[in-house]
Amino acid sequence: MVYMNTPQTNSNPDAEAASRRLAEYVAAVDVATLPPQAIHAFRRALLDYLTCAVAGSRMDSTRAVLDYLQSWDRSTEAAVVASPHRLAAQNAAFVNGAATHGLDFDDGMTRGSVHPAGSIFPALLAMAEKLGSSADDLIAAGVAAYDVTLRIASTVHPHSSRRGFHNTPTAGVFGATAGVARLLKLDAAATLNALGIAGSFSGGLRAYLQDGADVKRIHPGKAARDGIVCAELAKRGLTGPAAVIEGRYGFVQAVAGGEADWARLTGALGERYEICDVYFKPYPACRHFHAALDAVRTIGRRTPFKLDDVAAVKIGMYEAGAAGHDQKSAQTLLEAQMSAPVTTALAMAFGNVTVSSFDRANLERADVQRLIGLTDVHVDAECERIYPRQRSGVAQVQLKDGRVLEERVLDPKGEGGNPMSDEDLTDKFKANCAPLIGEARSAALLDGVMRLAPGSDLSLLYRWN
Repeated sequence: MVYMNTPQTNSNPDAEAASRRLAEYVAAVDVATLPPQAIHAFRRALLDYLTCAVAGSRMDSTRAVLDYLQSWDRSTEAAVVASPHRLAAQNAAFVNGAATHGLDFDDGMTRGSVHPAGSIFPALLAMAEKLGSSADDLIAAGVAAYDVTLRIASTVHPHSSRRGFHNTPTAGVFGATAGVARLLKLDAAATLNALGIAGSFSGGLRAYLQDGADVKRIHPGKAARDGIVCAELAKRGLTGPAAVIEGRYGFVQAVAGGEADWARLTGALGERYEICDVYFKPYPACRHFHAALDAVRTIGRRTPFKLDDVAAVKIGMYEAGAAGHDQKSAQTLLEAQMSAPVTTALAMAFGNVTVSSFDRANLERADVQRLIGLTDVHVDAECERIYPRQRSGVAQVQLKDGRVLEERVLDPKGEGGNPMSDEDLTDKFKANCAPLIGEARSAALLDGVMRLAPGSDLSLLYRWN
């Protein structure tokens, strides 16, 4: 009997043995062969991870995960960020991953619509502390984990997102698994088994967009925890499918219906390091409309106007960004962070968007509510044409006197031709971490991360008391 929707074996030459090639790369990656720019990119990513994890450590969603795990876990293997608590490695990774995504402030890659840090660093740091890993192995594992996460996400996006999957945990569990496998020094065969096991742990739905449910916050933590579990099981001989990504019933078929940019998966593997191309976020809000936020702020600086003078606001994006981010109500913080009309209104009212911008008192202000009601989101043809190569946006502010102010931004602050500098990342770290962990601890951590190199002492990363 032939079933109409039976997946077919992949015949694309770029897909051939793709999972195996990734595993061989991960097992062989060595810090001695990494270019200086990849090592510096690792430092930048680590610093931004710590910024986001510290800032998100006080979120209710983070506290809920910690409260549950602490209620039964008496282990002391690994540190919980910005906390005196310690847990088993996989549980510390879960908490720290949830904290990283707690304010939607973490790094990402436009091509894959994915946030890698929250799945990768919590798993690697917890295991590096448990194992006593060297800085050399941590850096190599981190670079490899970013490669795996971002390549897999970029291969299936936007098809996976359109089917309702959240690329951050679905691809992130592969990256976390790869990085932990490298710390455990698994060979290529065991690493392939670990990735194969990770395929069965891959999951995460975008259903949170409908009502702002908190579960989105814990997605990276789930992937970080499961990455440790998958690698540890492979170490103990558990097997996974050898074609977990490209196979007839593999990851690409499951989450993207077989649609894939296969050349992104293994092209220039070991030559192009994906960690060098991540973006960093200046605003604690969904990345899809950061270009529009930049545009609105530019309009306000260039042509000052009173909020009462605004007659209408139009925000143009690509379809993947406009869909699910056009709602005009926000009963929860996540709903506000996921709403282009809400966040645009905050940017116009306060000149910027920061964590404190989302205070309930600000959201309920009459002038902010009026702006939210006046703001409409649409799919802009040019934004759609160039996505996902560029995550652009356009903002148009119509004033009551008839003037129409418009600005188009091709690359939002933090990526492409508009990157955040080391100074920008340092400022972000100081502003978010010093109030929570103190000036002295913040300064020491900043110095240690930016000086991190092969042979460095990692103990500073594990001390939070």
